[in-house]
Amino acid sequence: MKALLQRVSTAQVRVEGRVISSISKGLLVFLAVERGDSIDNCSYLVNKILNHRVFPDGKQHMNLSVQDVQGEILVVSQFTLAASGKKGNRPDFSNAEEPNRAKELYLEFIRILDRHKIDVRAGEFGAYMEVELVNDGPVTLLLSTN
Repeated sequence: MKALLQRVSTAQVRVEGRVISSISKGLLVFLAVERGDSIDNCSYLVNKILNHRVFPDGKQHMNLSVQDVQGEILVVSQFTLAASGKKGNRPDFSNAEEPNRAKELYLEFIRILDRHKIDVRAGEFGAYMEVELVNDGPVTLLLSTN
């Protein structure tokens, strides 16, 4: 499982021209479910995301977590993060989990986040989405369970 985190001052997701989710200060999380991932991977990654210190303290050092700053989280499914570009010029998506299982784990990931009393919003799994964000910093990090 992979999560691309972007510290944002604002982010939103549109489907068919309509905003379906938006956040202000917080984290935009692009989530890829890979073959063999489990609920344990979801729990591990949620813990990392909630406790990752990517927000500045009073001295502008990244010492605060999204929970510390009472930020929000927007989760967007992003199977393309599971792609490999090692062979040829076309991405190989064979490491991405099959859609039904990926959706199940994507929704479980969101449920686990919800249990931590943080404001969580989500994109629409499997939909063509337009994501708009203002990357704060910019700060972008890739976390993985592998």
